Amino acid sequence: MSSRRALAGPAVTVFAAASLADVMQTLAARWARSDVLLRFSFAASSTLARQIEQGAPADLYISANEAWMDHLAARGSIDIGSRRVFATNRLVVVSAAPSAGAAVSESTAALRDALLSGEPSGRIATGDPAHVPVGRYAEIALRRLGLWEAVNARLVRADNVRSALAFVERGEAAAGIVYATDARVAKRLHLAARFPESSHPQIAYPAALVRGGSPAAREVWVRLFTEDTRAVLREAGFGVVGQGGG
Repeated sequence: MSSRRALAGPAVTVFAAASLADVMQTLAARWARSDVLLRFSFAASSTLARQIEQGAPADLYISANEAWMDHLAARGSIDIGSRRVFATNRLVVVSAAPSAGAAVSESTAALRDALLSGEPSGRIATGDPAHVPVGRYAEIALRRLGLWEAVNARLVRADNVRSALAFVERGEAAAGIVYATDARVAKRLHLAARFPESSHPQIAYPAALVRGGSPAAREVWVRLFTEDTRAVLREAGFGVVGQGGG
């Protein structure tokens, strides 16, 4: 768990999907003059949701899909009235091999080439589809595009999207299915192809206050939906929706 201290004041613990690590730290730096002490825990949305369900001391939860927020809502663990979509993302393929063309395609042929044109034993990393949102999105998209059976045999199931990215960065996988924002921060990797947005549910990041959390968490929640925050999200490659918080 990481933290950023400004002036002495109340602490707010934010549990956020691993793909938000960089942008949340950027936002924390902008908020550093606040009197709120921010603590972060970044992991797979599923891991964080289960920790909250078991009583982990979180004040604010940001998931990489609606399903894990639904999971906590059904158990009375979040303030349902505070649930809002914080950001959106895109699903892409990254690899160490540069793209052959100038433009990055989202055709099925381009995706097949990016994922399967290498060595027959070449591994493909993404989150575990059983519980990690990026893996769930990937499985849905690959099934709709008729590529699941071929990819499944090569799949490296990581415990979160940043772990999947690391497999490719270290050369332990030939390609990775990650978010567009992860591709932007990847080391020595190239954007090989994009999945059509129609191939999977919208990649949305809902945020909500955790029941029983610090009263100071609402101030942080409000900041998530300001125009300044939306500008930071856009700069990092995320999509944004809605108006300012209240």
